[in-house]
Amino acid sequence: MLDTLSLGDVQRLHYRVPPTKTVPHLYPESEEYRSMPEVFATGFMVGLLEWCAILALRPVLEEGEASLGTRVDIRHSAPTPPGARLTVTARCIRIEGTYVEWEVEARDDDGEIAASGIHGRNVITTERFLRRVADKAKRLADFA
Repeated sequence: MLDTLSLGDVQRLHYRVPPTKTVPHLYPESEEYRSMPEVFATGFMVGLLEWCAILALRPVLEEGEASLGTRVDIRHSAPTPPGARLTVTARCIRIEGTYVEWEVEARDDDGEIAASGIHGRNVITTERFLRRVADKAKRLADFA
């Protein structure tokens, strides 16, 4: 990871919520989810907040590196209907070696939907990580 990332660096992402990112679409095989209201799902919101941090880290990654989410501490504070426009913000608040922490929030045109939360990401060497995944898949296959 390059050393050009600084505390206080900010990334913003704008996103319009499609119907496919509502609660009934989170786990379509779940009758419980399918019967819930069509509002922006917390699970998709977490992914959107992560996406913003991924974009922020992209310029500082070196060839063969990627980042993985390793911490999420976020409060979903308001419902958002499909069609709403969101602004997501990630502000760098901690850098410790390959670990980077972000203060994240999301707002729609009516106000806050995700209170200032924390999202942590680790920068990894993709090749090494994929070897670890393959090794684990082999171990798990032994239990099948």
